[in-house]
Amino acid sequence: MDLPTDPMAANREKLAALRAAGVDPYPHRYARTHLASAVHADFAALEEGASISVAGRLRALRPMGKASFAHVEDPTGRLQLYLRRDILGPEAYGLVKLLSLGDLVGARGTVFRTRTGEVSLRVEQLAVLAKTVRPMPVVKEKEGVRYDAFQDREARYRQRYLDLMLNPETREVFRRRAETLRSLRRQLDARGFLEVETPVLQAVYGGAAARPFRTHHHALDMDLYLRISEELPLKKLLVGGLERVYELGRVFRNEGLDRQHNPEFTLLEFYWAYADYSDAMDLVETLIRQTAEDVAGTTTLPVPGEEAATFDLGAPFERRSLPLLLSEATGTDCLALGDAELRALAERHGAELSGPWHRGKLLEKLFDLTVAPQLRAPTFVTDYPKIISPLAKAHREHPEQLVERFELFILGEEYANAFSELNDPDDQRRRFEDQHRLREAGDEEAHPVDDDYLVALEHGLPPAAGVGIGVDRLVMLLTGASAIRDVLLFPHMRPRDAEAEA
Repeated sequence: MDLPTDPMAANREKLAALRAAGVDPYPHRYARTHLASAVHADFAALEEGASISVAGRLRALRPMGKASFAHVEDPTGRLQLYLRRDILGPEAYGLVKLLSLGDLVGARGTVFRTRTGEVSLRVEQLAVLAKTVRPMPVVKEKEGVRYDAFQDREARYRQRYLDLMLNPETREVFRRRAETLRSLRRQLDARGFLEVETPVLQAVYGGAAARPFRTHHHALDMDLYLRISEELPLKKLLVGGLERVYELGRVFRNEGLDRQHNPEFTLLEFYWAYADYSDAMDLVETLIRQTAEDVAGTTTLPVPGEEAATFDLGAPFERRSLPLLLSEATGTDCLALGDAELRALAERHGAELSGPWHRGKLLEKLFDLTVAPQLRAPTFVTDYPKIISPLAKAHREHPEQLVERFELFILGEEYANAFSELNDPDDQRRRFEDQHRLREAGDEEAHPVDDDYLVALEHGLPPAAGVGIGVDRLVMLLTGASAIRDVLLFPHMRPRDAEAEA
């Protein structure tokens, strides 16, 4: 059969030829008995002659007249297939020339070792399980080394299925991601925390400083928001008597895309009745350290992008107050400055400010510019300004200016945020009203007033610690990924125009 030079046209002709030969190129099921790794591991027992079946994607095909060699790949590895005309029969062996790299095939036969020592399957029955139409990107390999794998970053993000198909290291990243989630769940479950689910669609969003996505519910004729955090519903559960709760789920923030940010991301939040932010620091340190052990097998990990550099999650995490860190970085007691002086100081340190900036935002900006990049070792930054922490309890020693809050920084990036939770309903209402005034002054990220949450507080929220951990960033840390898109199976991308798509 003379095939067209266009790969898609050639594959379609092969597809038509299979159907003409009475072969269903898309059967309903296939009975696979062994994965490739099991064949290699159990070769001694299998070479007794028992018939087994394997299935996977065709990654190599070398026709040699009356015999052919192929490699089939499944999630555990590759296995060589040995196909002979006199074993399969002329008709079945004729199917080999209708195969293409990337086809999904099944093979039944007996295992043996070739003269070169490679564990192989002597194929007695061959089945086409899914005939490809689009050609698989060509990847050159020699002795297990790939020379031109599918490496274009944008293409890998847009066509993650090809990335997973062609790059084993990508599959390993997402295996580690799954193990990260399992580890966090195991540790919290073991401490008596109950996993729960709370609404993604909310009439009033809250729990963080972020711009939300808005949608409309037609049956109720009302606007709803995709949640920006899981906090307020979880604290209502503490009011109801569920004293240790957590949720692992997606949250949504209508903000820019960059190396650390995606509009939707996975957040772990847990709430712990009768604990405070010091208790939370102890637990977060334990969670992060144990997760590293479970996922990476060590607490000493490489610094992404820095050859031979490592950082250690096994050493005790530092604990430093934000006001002291700011004072050390700027040489000034920033909390004592007036608003104009604080703004001038921020501009001297590189802040580009336009429009109104309240002092809380200015302090936060100064911290981001002068302190955060220097926090390489794991560090809990404690005691934040009250004006940017409307849900946190006032600091016991500095109640007018500060709250009991911490953020965890590693390699200059934030990984966790936590409070001693504010449970005084009257104080919470005042804080919400302060935030409302900031919104009216132009701060789009100020917290809205949530009357339903205030009603819940009036029924009595126990003293509690609350923690949020960015799961995607934690996976980046544990896999050495340099961008959040590397640890999201389907990251958001800007649409390509029609010409580029073609």
